[in-house]
Amino acid sequence: MSRASSSSEPEVKHNPAQQRFEIVLEEGTAVLVYMKVGDTLIFHHTEVPEALEGKGLASLLAKTGLDFVRENHITAGALCPFVKGYVEKHPEYQDLIKLRH
Repeated sequence: MSRASSSSEPEVKHNPAQQRFEIVLEEGTAVLVYMKVGDTLIFHHTEVPEALEGKGLASLLAKTGLDFVRENHITAGALCPFVKGYVEKHPEYQDLIKLRH
């Protein structure tokens, strides 16, 4: 699954072999790492290279991961502080969250 809603928005790729969503750019790779437990994706780490900070990549990763959960009729766990904060700011995703730490 890839997601790019406009030509200026970076492409997010789902890499199930490494259990992560990723944005690969010349300056580095931004990732949202998860663990799959049954029908739940537990988001536990978001990382954006320093050279790419402040460009909205972590938000794009969180949105894409949560949209993937919704589209596949599964649930999510938010152990990652960034994803937890994203869900707090975007209540339309709160119904997906099964586990919060």
